[in-house]
Order: sequence, then structure tokens, then C-alpha cells
Amino acid sequence: MNNLLLIHQATIVEDWIDYNGHLRDAFYFLLFSHATDALMDHIGLDADGRAIHGHTLYTLEAHINYLSETRLGEEVQVFTQVIDHDAKRLHIVHHLYRPKDGELLAASEQMLMNIASEAGRAAKFASAVETKISAILESHRSLPRSGYCGRVIGIRR
Repeated sequence: MNNLLLIHQATIVEDWIDYNGHLRDAFYFLLFSHATDALMDHIGLDADGRAIHGHTLYTLEAHINYLSETRLGEEVQVFTQVIDHDAKRLHIVHHLYRPKDGELLAASEQMLMNIASEAGRAAKFASAVETKISAILESHRSLPRSGYCGRVIGIRR
């Protein structure tokens, strides 16, 4: 969590729990989706920023590694690491932790694309947004890359 961006916090609610008493797999992604929304707010693509710039973010690809269970009523936190970006894309990893013991519960690597809302096409980040992304990336540059970044799904033989 060292210098990662604490971007979202939540409490696990009953509707998110499966028949085993654990957080249902889809709700891990809901937590990561809310974290992406919070990241958008942080970089200037909140409701006002989306209106001003006419841009939003779309998720191009997302991978989730489920590492441990979480249960009803537990508090969780999502910390985000910016891995890279270019003029139109943002490569991130969200890390879901249980703060009471610091256990990493899941990680989600994502590729996000900046989209011009009216055109529905990729667009360069607005300069104010680009500046904020670059500052976060610079503060994360010295952090080790998550072991859950760049993985490929497959059966090892």
C-alpha cells in the first residue's frame, strides 16, 4: 500500500454474499468498478470534468485475480497503482485489501481508454487530466510492479 492511491472504501453488504457466505465473484468487480469511478473523479473526469472536456473513460480490458475470501460486514479498501499511460490510455492495477489485517483479497489489472463522449471514439486526454495522471504515474514510478500485472491465463504444463 506504500504510496499507492487509496481510491475507494466499502463495507460488504448482504446482497453481495453468495451461498458459501463469501463475497460473490461479480461484486469484486463492482468494487473495482467503483474504484475506477473514484479514480476518474481524482484525475478530473468527475461529472463536472466530463461535462467540461466531453470525455469519459471506457474499460477496454480487465483481469481479476481472486486471492482470498471476504465476508458480510467486513470493511475493504481499494488502492490503485498507475502502471503506465499514453495520450489516450491508462494502465492501472487496483488492489483490494482488508484493512483490519492488511490481507490482499484481489487484484484487477485494467486498461482504460479516454473517449470523446459525443463522437464515441478514443481521444487524447485533456491537458488538465493528463497533468494529474502524469503526477500520479511519477509518484508510482519507483514502486514495484504488482505481481498480478501482465499475467496470462493458461494451464501450465
